[in-house]
Amino acid sequence: MKQKLGILTLGCPRNLVDSETLAGRLNFKGYSIVDNIEDAQVAIVNTCAFIQEAKEESVDAILDLIELKKQGRLKKIIVYGCLSQRYKNLEKELPEVDAFVGALELNHESKRLALTPKHYAYLKICEGCVNNCSYCIIPKIKGKLVSLDEKTIIQKTRRLNQEKISELNIIGQDITGFGMDSSASSRLTGILKKIISNSPDIGWIRLLYLNPRRITSELLDLIATQKQVCKYIDLPIQHVNNRILKLMNRSITKGEIISLIKKIRKTIPGVYLRTSLILGFPSETDKEFNELLEFIKEVKFERLGAFIYSREEDTPAYNFKMQLPKKIKETRLDVIMSTQQKIAAELNSKFLGSVIPVLIEEKGPGAYIGRSQGDAPEVDGVVFVNTKKALRIGEFARVKITDTLEYDLKGESIL
Repeated sequence: MKQKLGILTLGCPRNLVDSETLAGRLNFKGYSIVDNIEDAQVAIVNTCAFIQEAKEESVDAILDLIELKKQGRLKKIIVYGCLSQRYKNLEKELPEVDAFVGALELNHESKRLALTPKHYAYLKICEGCVNNCSYCIIPKIKGKLVSLDEKTIIQKTRRLNQEKISELNIIGQDITGFGMDSSASSRLTGILKKIISNSPDIGWIRLLYLNPRRITSELLDLIATQKQVCKYIDLPIQHVNNRILKLMNRSITKGEIISLIKKIRKTIPGVYLRTSLILGFPSETDKEFNELLEFIKEVKFERLGAFIYSREEDTPAYNFKMQLPKKIKETRLDVIMSTQQKIAAELNSKFLGSVIPVLIEEKGPGAYIGRSQGDAPEVDGVVFVNTKKALRIGEFARVKITDTLEYDLKGESIL
């Protein structure tokens, strides 16, 4: 009888890809992978240790599994991923755990057991990072940049095309770094052209995390002209004040960010721009925060995520002077997000009466739920779709927008 194994994945989609690789390997070795970890005999928790909140979530999940083991409902617990990679003394703190395993190398195998819905998938083309931002622990956890070899990327793309997925999400810590472990400049545009040519049956190809320093005219032209590529750019700027950007080691200025955004919107009309911000960075003044706030009001990003600065040991910023109180950081987060809520509502209202393609994700109570081209899985908004006919999960429907909310849209499918 096959031993039942459950995998709990925490953190980002990059971790989900690792879990799919792990599940594929273990399924090949004879384990039965179960959806509910409480039904498993062996539990693997794939952890995140990027910021304090992620570490706390990982530890809480491990403690929950330990409780199941004490009750006799689990035989073994394996802690895997970033937390194990970052902290080598966890055996002493958590003796109930049977094994701690660090990060796997970038997967060059074809074995994969999908843990996402069948209609979309993630393809991780690189691991590690070349940026060395002063606040970020990722280079210490993941190491230097490693790019997946071209042959494997094409094989994975062809397999996903055969599986007839509707959306392929290209991911990495920073996919603009692709190829820079073997050449002086990014090779992202080149590999994207090959991914596109090998995936004629995939409706959407989405690019997740593009470092503003390495977004080229060639890349923007490809996004603008290739129908498959979502007109969606995930562009984390983190801040706009030049002093803070320098402290963050972002290697870009406010002026360069402004020029890039203008260039993106000129090259790709109707583009969805997503960004992320860090609030309360050490020594950030009220004036510097207000500069960022005014910038957000002026630029009006279609999508925005913000995080309070997390002081992480073994990063340069850990030792920076003038670490700010948590209350100040949280207040600044509230101000930014309440501002963005109004911006998002304003931008969404412009879709009223328009017809857009929507990827149908699930059937909810009273309506289908889908995503527009401007909505990445799990992080952005949704579109509620009313219809008189049955829709298939994973199909693209033409939807006329009849109502708008702060972050979501409502509409009716056009028969």
